[in-house]
Amino acid sequence: MPIKPAITAAQPQLVSWRRLWPLPFFLLLLALSCAALWHYWPRILLASIIWQRDLHQQLASILQQVKIHPQQAGISLALFSLIYGVIHAIGPGHGKVVITTYLATHPSRLKQSLRLTFASAMVQGLVAVLLVTLVLGVFQLSSRQLHQSSFWLEKGSFIVVILLGAMFCWRAIRQGIQQLFRLRQPAAPVFRRLHALDKGHIHHGNCGCGHQHLPQDSQLQTGTGWRTQAAVVLAMGLRPCSGAIMVLLFSKVLGVYVWGVLSAVVMALGTALTVSLVGFLVFYSRELAVRLSKDRTPTLWAPLTWSLLAFTGGLILIVAGIMLYQTGVDAGVGVPF
Repeated sequence: MPIKPAITAAQPQLVSWRRLWPLPFFLLLLALSCAALWHYWPRILLASIIWQRDLHQQLASILQQVKIHPQQAGISLALFSLIYGVIHAIGPGHGKVVITTYLATHPSRLKQSLRLTFASAMVQGLVAVLLVTLVLGVFQLSSRQLHQSSFWLEKGSFIVVILLGAMFCWRAIRQGIQQLFRLRQPAAPVFRRLHALDKGHIHHGNCGCGHQHLPQDSQLQTGTGWRTQAAVVLAMGLRPCSGAIMVLLFSKVLGVYVWGVLSAVVMALGTALTVSLVGFLVFYSRELAVRLSKDRTPTLWAPLTWSLLAFTGGLILIVAGIMLYQTGVDAGVGVPF
């Protein structure tokens, strides 16, 4: 009987690496996006400030009408505030950088992702209401001190983004090292040899072939605990919305502060809708990449892939946080969410 040549672990491993094209393609898209953002950021920032000032003038005009005709103009104020929040969130801002990076590089469920984006946008609007109420209402300080407080909160949020990125990198390195030790165990090449021998294998969730078809529950919980989610919400929501601060300040001057609070809350709702849509698109883009890789990635390599993505996301947040901190505008001038 002729002896069949032994199948070495190196050959299937080489084939599996060749078939992992979605991962480098996804990382390449992230790198190109970051490079484009770095190059065009100054022009985008300047255009967004000019565009934002035009919207602020429209809001100020509606607030003046609210003082004269509260009921009729109040409905217009609420509708325009909702539209303002939706459009306002389309512009550049660190909140979308944080949430898109986090959702793209960390496994999570759809409901969890949408709750996170919605909560972050609403917290940003509530922070603006709390800041203006304390500075102007409770402590009776000047508008200049209000702008300075907002400016330093913005700087603080950028520092939180940097710390969040550092936390992601450290956690990814630690988990990656642990996974590399697991890959050195003799059980790892056995899965590859069995899968190479079984050409007619049909994949399913519990087939035991050594491939991971979808993220497991343990991976979905990794890096998505309440502390991590609270840090993401803090990084996004600590900086108060500049449009909300403007409308609150102007409504305070006109004596219609309650309408200003209503406008700020509706703005946050509009922002939450847009950011949740961004999170929805990022979630399904990530799911598409996972499904493209589900028959290509052995089970033992899947956690290492998520660690690599988490480390990449951490680096993106560190670079973005440093860039935003260095290019932060002076007090009284904000950037979109």
